[in-house]
Amino acid sequence: MPQDALGSKSSGKKRAGGVPRVRSHTDAELQYYRDQDHDIILPASFSTCHFGTRARLHDLFLHIEKEFEALYTENLALQEKVENLTERLERESMIGERTIGNDENDAASTKGVLKNKLSGPSSQKVKAANKLRVQTSKIVSSFKNDSVSCRMVREYVGHRDGVWDVAVSRGGTPVIATASADQTACIWGIDGGRNLLQYTGHSGSVNSVKFHPSQDLILSASGDHSAHIWQAAITPDQLRVHSSEDEVDGSDREDEDDGGGIGGGGRLSDGGGAASLRTPLRELTGHTSVVIAADWLPGGDQAITAAWDRTANLYDAHTGELLSQLIGHDQELTHCCSHPMQRLVVTASKDTTFRLWDFREPIHSVSVFQGHTESVTSVSFTREDKVVSGSDDRSVKVWDVKNMRSPLATIRLDSPVNRLAVSSTNVIAIPHDNRHVRLYDLSGNRLARLPRSNRQCHRRMVCSVAWGDDSLGARCNLFTAGFDRVVYGWNINSFKEGKD
Repeated sequence: MPQDALGSKSSGKKRAGGVPRVRSHTDAELQYYRDQDHDIILPASFSTCHFGTRARLHDLFLHIEKEFEALYTENLALQEKVENLTERLERESMIGERTIGNDENDAASTKGVLKNKLSGPSSQKVKAANKLRVQTSKIVSSFKNDSVSCRMVREYVGHRDGVWDVAVSRGGTPVIATASADQTACIWGIDGGRNLLQYTGHSGSVNSVKFHPSQDLILSASGDHSAHIWQAAITPDQLRVHSSEDEVDGSDREDEDDGGGIGGGGRLSDGGGAASLRTPLRELTGHTSVVIAADWLPGGDQAITAAWDRTANLYDAHTGELLSQLIGHDQELTHCCSHPMQRLVVTASKDTTFRLWDFREPIHSVSVFQGHTESVTSVSFTREDKVVSGSDDRSVKVWDVKNMRSPLATIRLDSPVNRLAVSSTNVIAIPHDNRHVRLYDLSGNRLARLPRSNRQCHRRMVCSVAWGDDSLGARCNLFTAGFDRVVYGWNINSFKEGKD
């Protein structure tokens, strides 16, 4: 805003442009007010100007905020329309396939007529129609094998920020674990849907959680540059109490941290709702940046961590000792995963590669897999000797561990891929930035997409997915975690399985 020269007085008139002059007080005048014994009293024109400007700015920001909210709401509505139109196109394509099948016999009888017409002016139209029919057949073929039903069963709500990761217990107690940006990790009863235990030992975002293969332990990775091993003992009484409709008083859980001889260092408290655990059994240190993921090696005696300092560390899970540091990636690591039965580890990185580390021999070896064009966001082993990788380049690739030259299958998608998971029946669950979760087999054939009807779906990106263990006997066998602070439990059922 234009002002008079320093120390000059305003005439109170407006300039030709209609902008009023505002008086600027000199340092001497302000010092005079400070030197008075009484409180500082600024001239009315000084305070009125500043308060008027503040009110005007406040109104402008409110207007901007309303405009942004309106645009956001309109964008959500448009996205819903696009999804509805896409589903409608899929249904019409399936109907079109039946029409094509019925017309195949007619096509044979009219083949001679078409040959005569091809020499006429309408030949281009006929060629275009045939080309469209072929393309339609290809589109339909990607939808006709939708042999999987998907139904949302349960939601798990309680985190105060986005949920980065979800994991399922490996047998025994039917519980899941979640890692959140609110600096906590939680354990939930699968059927009850309530928070049973909250771990608050990290001082940064909790980025990853993994259940121990055989013990009541959890390995969590955090933005505080460390990974923690902590007790996660949940009794059947807790599950029964939290599965009922009554309020939980927690009086039966006060001393459970001493059970099983595991929780020597942990302190378990109960604030009337979920129990709270603050102290880990082991703290794995050695990284100089964010620890983005961690996993147990087979047997659970060792643990692997991946961090933004471009290294992966191998630890002794009993002592917390750093055994080996894996170096080779050119950029930050994004994920790590261990083979369920063999001493094999894969690490993914923003350098567009993932590496396979073989610890089956005293001197470990490493293989580099190249095939993505952007950051590799996740890697997962199958029960066979295959690795599935997902990337920000909107693709998922299936690899043979023994052949790193080219993938066995490539799945092209419409959105970047986050932390995927492979089921015991070799079904790949793929979470996306665009809030969708899609299911494919290892050959690259699409099986299904999780429904997004009646607002029973994620409102923001889906960060992670995890398959449940069939031995748990729970109704939910797939879990999806989103940055909308919610975890959903789904029942995925194959029609073929239902007939058996």
